[in-house]
Amino acid sequence: MNVIETALPGVMLIEPKVFGDDRGFFLESWNAAAFAAAGLDIAFVQDNHSRSACGVLRGLHYQLGTPQGKLVRVTSGAVFDVAVDVRRSSPHFGKWVGYELSDANKRMLYVPPGFAHGFLVLSETADFLYKCTTLYNPPTDRGIRFDDPAIGIAWPDVGIAPMLSGKDAVAPMLADAEVFA
Repeated sequence: MNVIETALPGVMLIEPKVFGDDRGFFLESWNAAAFAAAGLDIAFVQDNHSRSACGVLRGLHYQLGTPQGKLVRVTSGAVFDVAVDVRRSSPHFGKWVGYELSDANKRMLYVPPGFAHGFLVLSETADFLYKCTTLYNPPTDRGIRFDDPAIGIAWPDVGIAPMLSGKDAVAPMLADAEVFA
């Protein structure tokens, strides 16, 4: 696999080795030894799968107290996937990176603890899978607005307004959010 460092230290874009022929393809989406050899010595405790329609925007989410690292990928469709540094002591606080993840490019993104995460569905539907380093813990769940101008994420235009959950629609701006020290 090819592990690409992003502009945010710790956030890694991963291109798995894909073996394909006329019958289809094969790839390893997770191999603890291979990831550790690439510098990502991570233990996962929970797998999640979401399906969303075009224009659905999920995020930006993170957990305080029980922070999660996430290895994310798309098995059907395409999304624009974003990580935002929400560690106030970081020189990259409030900075973001974003990448298209799709069933076609088979890329994955590792979002470490201390970062908010979100995605916008670009295709008709998308199946989004993610492995988490800690269990989901509702009392520690936090979010920030996807359209906070202080962050300035350049979300792609999908031709419709983003569809948000009730929670995401009222998420605070970064300046008002409870974040990591």
